[in-house]
Amino acid sequence: MSQNKKCSCIFTKIFCKIFKRNKNKKVAHLTLSGVIGKDSKFETGINFINNAPLIKKAFESKKISAVALSINSPGGSPVQSELIYNYIRELAEKNKIPVYTFAQDVSASGGYWLLLSGDEIYAHNSSIVGSIGVIFSSFGFVDLIKKIGVDRRIYTEGKNKAILDPFLPEEQANIEILKQAQKDIFDNFKDLVRKHRGGKLTKNEEEIFTGAFWAGKTALDLGLIDGIADMRKKMQEKFGAEVEFIEITTKKSFIKSLISEKSSSFSGSGDLVAKVLNQIEERVSFGKFGL
Repeated sequence: MSQNKKCSCIFTKIFCKIFKRNKNKKVAHLTLSGVIGKDSKFETGINFINNAPLIKKAFESKKISAVALSINSPGGSPVQSELIYNYIRELAEKNKIPVYTFAQDVSASGGYWLLLSGDEIYAHNSSIVGSIGVIFSSFGFVDLIKKIGVDRRIYTEGKNKAILDPFLPEEQANIEILKQAQKDIFDNFKDLVRKHRGGKLTKNEEEIFTGAFWAGKTALDLGLIDGIADMRKKMQEKFGAEVEFIEITTKKSFIKSLISEKSSSFSGSGDLVAKVLNQIEERVSFGKFGL
């Protein structure tokens, strides 16, 4: 074979590879993992301020056919859940890009709220899904401060300003204020489930809106998800075996990492205590689902 023919063959192969690569469908993939809470309260957490740029980046990826979101969260702040959900749906409708959501280990409570942002929802057989409800937890230290001789002093304007103070006795009127707020949030959550899954739910609401959670197979039987599937396999099924995944991640620069490490080294004892308590809360949030 002449030199010219060899060059021509090589050029043809390169051109075919480039053409084939450009022809492949592309899917932007983003993982949202951790307890949902504001201001990066948790070591690995989800909140609107930190995740909005990543979500925006996913939808702005060039020539994508879809956005795939992997959700791994036991829940948390309903406000942050709603903000993130609304932003995903806003960008999906604005850019006319379908969204597919996938439950990983757990997508419960606020995690299920995020899962509902998908046009189609999937989970693994062993994923934990559901926990459609609202919870508030606290401690009471009234007897403890009496025992150690501490006098609680608190001054307010507005008779309900100090409700649920852990150092004061509980009052039924204050509990009812909390329960009413929980009811309003719960009603909003239920309306969202009805909007996305209303025609697909196979059981009555009294059985689904209980705060219970289920493994993937039962969640599918109940109509809470659309199927049992792995993210990559489902996207290959939808967009072809050669689909390209664009992984959306946050990269911390060397300088920023160094500053972060130095800051944590010089943090005070108050910061350390807060960090330990947040880590405990994070572990408890995952732990109640056996994770």
